[in-house]
Amino acid sequence: MSNSSLLTPGSTLEKRYRILRELGRGGFGRTYLAEDINRYNEHCVLKEFSPVVHSPKAAELFDREASMLYHLQHPQIPKFRELLRTDLGGNPSLFLVQDYIKGQTYEEILISRQQQGKNFTEAEVTQLLFQLLPVLEYIHSKNLIHRDISPDNIIQHDADKLPFLIDFGSVKQIAANAVLQFNGQSDTAIGKQGYSPAEQMRLGKVSAASDLYALAVTALVLLSGKKPQKLYDINNKTWDWRSHVSVSPNLATVLDRMLAEQPGDRYQSAKEVREALKDPKLSHIGSIISQMVTMNFVGRPFKNTTQTATSNHTPVHQTPQVVNHNSTFKLIPWKTLGSLTVVLVPGILAFSVVKSGFTLPKLPELPKLTSRQQPPDTSLEEAEIVRQEKIGKRRKNLNINQDIFYQKVDELYYNKYPEFQGRTLTEKPEDAEIRRKWYEVAEDLLDKLEKGGEL
Repeated sequence: MSNSSLLTPGSTLEKRYRILRELGRGGFGRTYLAEDINRYNEHCVLKEFSPVVHSPKAAELFDREASMLYHLQHPQIPKFRELLRTDLGGNPSLFLVQDYIKGQTYEEILISRQQQGKNFTEAEVTQLLFQLLPVLEYIHSKNLIHRDISPDNIIQHDADKLPFLIDFGSVKQIAANAVLQFNGQSDTAIGKQGYSPAEQMRLGKVSAASDLYALAVTALVLLSGKKPQKLYDINNKTWDWRSHVSVSPNLATVLDRMLAEQPGDRYQSAKEVREALKDPKLSHIGSIISQMVTMNFVGRPFKNTTQTATSNHTPVHQTPQVVNHNSTFKLIPWKTLGSLTVVLVPGILAFSVVKSGFTLPKLPELPKLTSRQQPPDTSLEEAEIVRQEKIGKRRKNLNINQDIFYQKVDELYYNKYPEFQGRTLTEKPEDAEIRRKWYEVAEDLLDKLEKGGEL
C-alpha cells in the first residue's frame, strides 16, 4: 500500500488534492486535510488506506465505509466525494475523499471544558440527543448500524453548531449480518470498549438498540466528564452513573432504558427515544413546555399551503401552521388552533397562535394554569403572513426537507442572536422586531441556497 511519508504539507495527489496537514491516525492509516484545486481550493478530507495489519477484513471495512458514505445523503453526515486510486512512489494507494467538517469533536470540547472545571449541562446533552437521534433514524432506515458512536466520532460544526456523525468504517449492514448468522458464520466484533454493548463486543450482534446504547453512554460521559469504565459496575454488570451525575428524573429514566443490559429491554428505535424525551409524562423538557402552553404543540412562524393536516385531523383548505410535536414537524390547520403561548428554547423557534371561536382538537388533559391570564388576540399583520408564505414557497421550490430547513435556520438564528434563547416570544406587536430577525436569517439562507450553496 501507500508510503505515508510522501504525503507532506504542500504535496499534491493526482494534480488535484493539495495536502495541508495531517488530521489524525487510525486503524486504516492517516487522515489528511487537503485543498481540492478543481473546486476553488475547497477543503476536504483524505482518508488513506494503510492499515497497520494488512488483511482482507481491513480492506473490506475500508471499502464498506466508502460505499456507505456514497449512499448516505444527510446534512449531518460528511458527503462522499470519491474513492481515489493512485500511485505513490511506485506503491498502489487508496484514499477515501469526503467533505471536511470544520469543528471540534465532542471529546475535544469536553477536554477543553474540563480544563475550566466544567462538563456538559443537561440542557446541552438533551439538545445533542434531539439533534443526533434523527441522524440515527435515517441511518437505521437504510438497514445500517453505525456501531462506533462516541464523543470522538461526533463533530460540532463551527458554522452552525450542529453535530455531525463521522467514521463510518464500522457501519454494519443488518441484512448481511443476518445471512452470516443464518449460515452459521460469526462476524468480527467491532466497537469501542466501554461504549458498545456486551452483545456487540462479544458476539458481533448489532441492532438499532446497539447504537442507542452507545449514544446513552456518550451522553453520560459528556455529563460526568468520566470514562465509561468509571461509570460501569463490572461485577454487577450495571451502570452506576447516578452517583456521578444529577439529571432530571425523566431524562434519567430514558437513559436507563437506553442502557439496559438486554437489547430487548432497550428502546428499539431512535424515534421511540425522541418520543419518550418529548412525552410530558417522561420528559423534563416536555413538562416545562406543557406548563407554558395549554396544549403540547410548539409552532413555527411558517404556513405552507402544499402540506396536509396532521393525522387524526380532517384536512381543510386552510393555510396550515407548521408545528413541532414529539420532535417531528407536522402541520395542523389554523382553524383547529386555540390560544397558545410558547417559549423560545434552544433548537425550537416557537410563536404563539391566538385564534378564537373555533373548536380545538381533542387532546390529553394537561395541568391547568392558574398563574397567568389568557393572552389577548394578537393576530399577525397580513404583510408578515405573506412573508412567511414566501419563505415557505422558496424552500419548497428548492426541494428542501422542511424539518432540516427549519432546524438549520434555528441554529443560525441562535448563533447570531444567542440573547434570545429562553425568551418567551408571542405574535404581539412588541415582538415584531425579533420575528423580523428570524425571517431575515431564513431569507439569507435561502439566498445562499438559490445561488448553489449547501445546507
